[in-house]
Amino acid sequence: MIQIAPSILSADFTRLADEVRAVEQAGADRIHIDVMDGRFVPNISMGPFIVEAINSLTELPLEAHLMIEEPDRYINVFMEAGADVIIVHQENTTHLHRVVQSIREQGKQAGVALNPATPAHVLDGIIDELDLVLVMSVNPGFSGQRFIESVLPKIREIRDTITDREITCDLEVDGGVNADTAPAAVTAGVNILVAATAVFKHPDGVAEGIRILRGHA
Repeated sequence: MIQIAPSILSADFTRLADEVRAVEQAGADRIHIDVMDGRFVPNISMGPFIVEAINSLTELPLEAHLMIEEPDRYINVFMEAGADVIIVHQENTTHLHRVVQSIREQGKQAGVALNPATPAHVLDGIIDELDLVLVMSVNPGFSGQRFIESVLPKIREIRDTITDREITCDLEVDGGVNADTAPAAVTAGVNILVAATAVFKHPDGVAEGIRILRGHA
């Protein structure tokens, strides 16, 4: 079953509590929290206090997507704030296996994200240890970008690896996901769709955004 993970990057932060409750009531499966430091990606967003605030508002699983330098320094504080899934990037995590082990040893789920230009094979030595792989379908840093279709073969390759190795691992896509692009991503093999603009900026409200996205998945 396809899961929908609204990304609060596009939420109205003047009424964040209402936005979180709205996506929960609309049937979202989890909430995606984009953490940016202005160094690894060209933007600055939110920190663990936002995770803590959202955790107090919802029972939905929270995934913290750490688009930051030296993510190993901050995984504990995000777990303590209430994140259920910690996602780090392969491109900037020097001791990836150690970080993944640390996350899982503390009872949380560990995910690894790949930027659009990063090939799937870099996960060959770690994918058996992962709970989630996140394929970025835009260059991270901003919401509202266009889906990069060249990531679809990479998604298929990762799905084939998960199937061939009989691994229990979610496959997620993030970036430019909407009613037009979701079907191709799902066909390629993802089971979790992260959507920001398509949900929080939908002209008819978040419930309709989620309904349409799920209907096209």
